[in-house]
Order: sequence, then C-alpha cells, then structure tokens
Amino acid sequence: MPPRSSDRAACRAALRRGSRSFSAAALLLPPRLRRSATALYAFCREADDAVDLASDPRALETLRARLDAVYAGRPGACAADRALADVVRRHALPRGLLDALIDGFAWDAEGRRYATLADLEAYAARVAGTVGAMMALLMGVRAPALVARACDLGLAMQLTNIARDVGEDARAGRLYLPTDWLRSAAIDPDAFLADPRPSPGLAAVVQRLLAVAD
Repeated sequence: MPPRSSDRAACRAALRRGSRSFSAAALLLPPRLRRSATALYAFCREADDAVDLASDPRALETLRARLDAVYAGRPGACAADRALADVVRRHALPRGLLDALIDGFAWDAEGRRYATLADLEAYAARVAGTVGAMMALLMGVRAPALVARACDLGLAMQLTNIARDVGEDARAGRLYLPTDWLRSAAIDPDAFLADPRPSPGLAAVVQRLLAVAD
C-alpha cells in the first residue's frame, strides 16, 4: 500500500525540524528518491529519540517490535512506520542495517565510552555507516564494494561530527574520543568530563581524529 500523503508530509516536517543541513541536501535528490530518504530519516530520528529520551526500560523492545511490524508489512499508527514500510518494500532494505543502527542508539543511551579507535569505529559503523549503506541501496547501488565505500563515508562524517562536538558532548556528559588517546595526551577522561576545557592536548587528539576521518 502506498504511503498516505499525510504520512509523507509528516516525514518532511520531521526532516525540517531535525536537520536543516539534511533538509537542504535532500533538495538535490530526485523527487522519488527524496521521498524515500525523507521517510528513512523520519524513522531514524524517531528511533533515536525513542531510545535516547525514553524513561521506559522497554523502549528498545518496543522499537524492535515496531520494526517487526514494518517488515511484516503491517506498520502501526505512526506515520514514519508506514512510510518506512513502503521504503522497505520498494528498495528491499535489509532489516539488519536498521537493527545495527538501533544498537548504536542504545550505546548512546548507555553513555558508553570507547577505549580505542577500533571501539569508536564500531559505534560509528552502527550510527552512520549503516546510513551510508541504506542511502546507497535507496539509490539502487548494491555492488558490495560501492556499498562499503558508502559505509566509509558515513564513518568519516560521524568522526568529523564527533571532533566538532567535543565540547557540547562533554557538557552533556558524553565522551566519544578514544580514551587511550586522551590518556596518551595526559588527559584524564573523568576529569575532562567534570570540567571540559580546551587544551593543547585535547586539540592534538581532535586533530588526530580528523586525520582518521580524512
């Protein structure tokens, strides 16, 4: 069943509210692809908020049940779920990519820290590499080597965002920089979170992360 016009409008509104940059970038896509990308964004935004802001310990379970219904072709009352069901049907979107994305959101909600770059990349692969892969599939690209490059682009963007948002994340009690890098720069992670301040050592760690992103 095609998505309702009201569902598409709700997804567009979610995109405008959630990200001005994504909303502007979406205008460069052909209309049919733009609708699919907007629906995907709307569901991902709702999923992130459902896990990040929820006080219900069963939020993850509820979210996965919503995905069960989407993939069974029986989405619930949420506009984003109905729109996503249409995307899944038309683009053969693998369920595993969305499950991995939700795992990454759960790691955020746990306040997980990342001891090494490999640990951080495992997180970035979930919250951003999956998005790169899904966008490639929406564009009709399924060659494994090309989908892998789309994942790499997602990782690079996520690492860049982490480098940009170090201070904002720290003030919110979150730390994504590899803790072994921080310690090698004589920065104690707990002390930094308690009083986040710029320093030459922190700048060196950020530059190191940006070099990996490049």
